[in-house]
Amino acid sequence: MHQFPADFLWGVASAAYQVEGAFDSGGRGPSAWDALCRVPGAIENADTGEQACDQYGRYEQDAKLIAGAGAKAYRFSLSWPRILPEGTGRVNASGLAYYDKLVDALLANGVQPWATLYHWDFPLDLFHRGGWLNPDSPKWFADYTSLVVDRLSDRVQHWMTLNEPQVFLCHGHIDGIHAPGMKYSRPDALLATHHALMAHGRSVQAIRARARSTPTVGWAPVGETRIPATESKADIDAARKSMFSVEDRPGWMFNNTWFSDPVVFGHYPDDGLRVFGRDVPRFTENDLDIIKQPLDFYGVNIYQAPTISAESAPHHVKRKTGFPHTMFRWPVTPEALYWGPKLLHERYKLPVYITENGLASMDWVHTDGKVHDQGRIDFLTRYLRCLRRAVADGADVRGYFHWSIMDNFEWAEGYRMRFGLVYVDYETLERIPKDSYHWYKKLAESNGASLPEQPAKLR
Repeated sequence: MHQFPADFLWGVASAAYQVEGAFDSGGRGPSAWDALCRVPGAIENADTGEQACDQYGRYEQDAKLIAGAGAKAYRFSLSWPRILPEGTGRVNASGLAYYDKLVDALLANGVQPWATLYHWDFPLDLFHRGGWLNPDSPKWFADYTSLVVDRLSDRVQHWMTLNEPQVFLCHGHIDGIHAPGMKYSRPDALLATHHALMAHGRSVQAIRARARSTPTVGWAPVGETRIPATESKADIDAARKSMFSVEDRPGWMFNNTWFSDPVVFGHYPDDGLRVFGRDVPRFTENDLDIIKQPLDFYGVNIYQAPTISAESAPHHVKRKTGFPHTMFRWPVTPEALYWGPKLLHERYKLPVYITENGLASMDWVHTDGKVHDQGRIDFLTRYLRCLRRAVADGADVRGYFHWSIMDNFEWAEGYRMRFGLVYVDYETLERIPKDSYHWYKKLAESNGASLPEQPAKLR
């Protein structure tokens, strides 16, 4: 039976705005998400992240819960406006002190801190100065990075720059359903993208220049995965071509290569330059040199994938009636966790970490006071079997972070989507470990050996 490597890292993940709460406590400044949450109709049920899960006040309890799940690492993000209330300039000592305490609590419980520097809570004051359209935005982000690294890098060695740039740029700046709620033209959206990629590069430079312990640096884009309809060479080639193409279609921002080719290879892909044409912002070779910085790993968030067939011409295969899906209406496609890391490793030649994977499920407290989420256990069993196969077939996958450790504020969906291993009662903030929490502990402690070899086929 295939096994995960002996040093495979099992972790859990969260993001600051989704769990911290304390939106106006301890000197934190407002973010673009705070502003969007006040717009009528923007968020399901008029929910906000103002309280969220109150990890700000319950970090010690949560550090114990993370360790209790068998996790050896916690991927968390830092709130930029908690550290720099106006985004630049004045430093909030209380904000930095909070992250000191969180990191220390994790380490005291045997959990490695994996810090994400940007998980979407852009400082509101900087948005009013143009946000990612401002050519100074890469410098703003580098200065913020420097503050964090100066403070935490004696204890934090693992760093990610941007989380899911495809999402915060598309949903925040093209269709407007996420903060800051803008609907930019394509030229402006591409300019914001270029500045965000430069911010990534300058952030990596700052980490490497200032870290007090040897850093391990990566990022966490969306994995726009494709699954071949069969394992024929023609279908695999069609899936690979689709996965690494830039197409002029609705949702054009969601692709791998416009983001990752400049980050890894130092140039934008030729097909993207043709598709976007005159909409591409002016850039210099120096810009590309800044974007392309040495990375130690390629983080990737994967939840689902379409199936691609080579018949006639490459196309998405229509799913059969009644195909299984999550509460988010995302299809359940375990093979995404085989083909995604396999093809990304093949192209970019970097070690891969699955930095997010999980599902929104129908979770509630049962009459026995427990949360029985067998659907999540089955989902993870199927996906992780496919990940194990990817490792066996040569993909250099070194770790897996479950999204998420606990139910939390799910952006425009408010609190109606529950992704956690731990159930959160949003009235009392009680944490109730679900059945999947105990299952994950066994999984992590056995390094995946508790996974069954062959679950039944989805139907």
